[in-house]
Amino acid sequence: MTDSTNAGWLARSQAAVWHPCTQMQHHADATSPAHLPLVPIARGEGAWLHDFDGRRYLDGISSWWTNLFGHANPRINAALREQLDTLEHVMLAGFTHRPVVELSERLSALTGGSLGHAFYASDGASATEIALKMSFHTWRNLGRPEKSEFLCLAGSYHGETVGALAVTDVAIFKDAYAPLVRAAAHVLPSPDFRLAEAGESPADVARRAAAALETHLEQHGDTVAALIVEPLVQGAAGMAMYDPEYLRLARALCDRYDVHLICDEIAVGFGRTGSFFAHEQAAIRPDLMCLSKGISGGYLPLSVVLCSDAIYAAFLDDSVTRAFLHSHSYTGNPLACRAALATLDIFEADDVIAVNREKSRKIGAALAPLADRPQVTHLRQRGMIAAFDVATADPHFSRRFYRAALEREALVRPIGNTVYLMPPYIVGDDEIAHLGRAVAGALDAALAG
Repeated sequence: MTDSTNAGWLARSQAAVWHPCTQMQHHADATSPAHLPLVPIARGEGAWLHDFDGRRYLDGISSWWTNLFGHANPRINAALREQLDTLEHVMLAGFTHRPVVELSERLSALTGGSLGHAFYASDGASATEIALKMSFHTWRNLGRPEKSEFLCLAGSYHGETVGALAVTDVAIFKDAYAPLVRAAAHVLPSPDFRLAEAGESPADVARRAAAALETHLEQHGDTVAALIVEPLVQGAAGMAMYDPEYLRLARALCDRYDVHLICDEIAVGFGRTGSFFAHEQAAIRPDLMCLSKGISGGYLPLSVVLCSDAIYAAFLDDSVTRAFLHSHSYTGNPLACRAALATLDIFEADDVIAVNREKSRKIGAALAPLADRPQVTHLRQRGMIAAFDVATADPHFSRRFYRAALEREALVRPIGNTVYLMPPYIVGDDEIAHLGRAVAGALDAALAG
């Protein structure tokens, strides 16, 4: 007989599953101050996750930033049921199908047609790999193979496959695999406005970082293929937020020195920062854009790279060696594409971007009282992402906070000493208030040790 309790599923999971982004010993040893509870989930409903013992947790981080419209959303569910009876999968090499065509058309339209073709994969790191390879191969096809280097920002995170690690600047993910990473990118100063010097505004910090980019391109622009950025918010850097001025200046500099601008919108796209795509707040368009996470509403693995017509045209030739031969078996999966189409339908039908403006105000208000606490610094917000840093030398602060939040029925998992909220867009007023109380209570508990 199956033991359908938390304890039963916990034991089975620890015996058989290797969980991501985790030192598994921290799951096993409940006495360690670094203990990371493993929570078995039986079902999801709306903004809530329910375990096997009857407890529930408000999903304050959208299940790693993926879930947009709640768990078991009836509209996305209905679209997937219909698709299941039509076509579950077909290879995209030499074949096509309705969901992938319609999704590609709609995504291009959301860029005003400036990014005309969509290339599909299954996860964000793969999208980064694709964008880097497209840029590198474009310059080779154009007879400029010397343009093979990449630029990224300090604290940047673009995935954990080997190519993506080359443009990632988070030591804990990268250092162990440094021997595998070929031609790591040049790391440029971040426009993170927490780095402001006395008297500097966020725009001043952005201009200072852009000046460093300009200096590098003046000296090395002939060998640079692309600059990759997370627009407006660098997630793994602790929700580092910056002024759109950096994107405006970076776009102009990339144009001046014939450098591709890659916008990694994997985490910040689909309304997270207050506009559908984050880069829109700078009134620019990239040459390549990476999408994943929220694209399917948090339902199925899917990623997309949108590219400019100029990049697409660079690969058109009778020679197969000039083609882009990157592939995944589940590229453009019809079920995942259908979930993405249902997600876009909800954006349109519910005027989500406009509705979120009021919700983001309420999230900010729920956290505002924390600004009076001496340990809280840099309380900040960009759209539906709110964050603050905690001044503490406790190396186990994040784990203490996470455990305390779970005890208060909230899934809130800090990045180091940065506490952030990024809830699903269907979160209601009472649930926002619940998150505010849970964060305040967990902060007190974590700081008390």
